[in-house]
Formats: sequence, C-alpha cells, structure tokens
Amino acid sequence: MTDSAMEQGQQWLKTLLQLSGIPADVKANVDNSSAHKPGEESVDSYWLTIDETNLSKEQVETLIGSSGEVLDGIQYLANATLNLNQTEPHGFYIIELNGYRAKRQAELSAIALEAKEKVLTSTEEVEIKSLSSAERRQIHTILQEYPELETFSRGKEPHRHLVVRRLGEDNPG
Repeated sequence: MTDSAMEQGQQWLKTLLQLSGIPADVKANVDNSSAHKPGEESVDSYWLTIDETNLSKEQVETLIGSSGEVLDGIQYLANATLNLNQTEPHGFYIIELNGYRAKRQAELSAIALEAKEKVLTSTEEVEIKSLSSAERRQIHTILQEYPELETFSRGKEPHRHLVVRRLGEDNPG
C-alpha cells in the first residue's frame, strides 16, 4: 500500500465524522512499530487519530463507547471499506481517539505478561476473557516471542476467550 492509502483512510474517517455531525480533524501516520518476519508479505498499518480539540467530553465518550466498542466498530468499518477489492496487500487502519488505543495497548501488554508468568510458574493454562477479536490478536502477537507458550481462542462469540498455555499441553478443543 502507499501513502495514498493512508490519505484515503484519513479522508474516509473525516467524511464519516462529518456525516455523523462531528466536525473533527483527522491526523494520519504510518505505524512503524509493526515488525515483519523475513519472508512474510509486508502489510502497512496506519494510525488515524481523531483530533479531540474541538470535541466535547460527551462526544469523545460517545466515539470511544463502553470498553472501546464504538471505536472498534469504526475501525472495523474502516478496514472493511478501505480494503474492499484491493489487489495489493491490505493495509490495516488503527483508529485512535484521546489516547485510548495507546492506553489499552499498555493494558493488554500487562495482561499478556501476567498470563505468561502464571503459566510458566504454575504450568496451568490461563483463560483471558472479555477481549475483542482485535485485542485477542494483539495478545497472540505479544506472546509469539515466547516459544515455550502457545495461544489460541476458545468458544464462540460473544463468549470467545483467549487461552495461554505451555507448548505441548493438550491440543485446543
């Protein structure tokens, strides 16, 4: 993907906000923190940050939603819409507002590392509940660097949860 994909995402989000009666500016940046493994196809990630300067506290709370569900919904729509009929590798758009994603990423890292410690000290699997699919994916990614662990999802939405356990324990059911 190219910078035009980033600009397209920025314009898409700005238009969505305007149509919703929320006149906010949107800043766009390439996410350089996503490391790619050798041989893997590179996928660009873009942070689309909603400028909350002219938004009321209520507008910010409404756009984030309870536990980030509105922000997650907007992010899902952005990714589905902006990657529709793409022939090149899909880009990934991260929608940020008021530092919510950055704070949640720190929380998810802490949850992942706590689960890792519990599994390695007790040898029992740990189940992490109340995560969105995107958050489960983030924890999978965080724990990939520990070859002695495996992670997988169990259950069906909306009761799907993440399991962390030592590699080689019983197969996921």
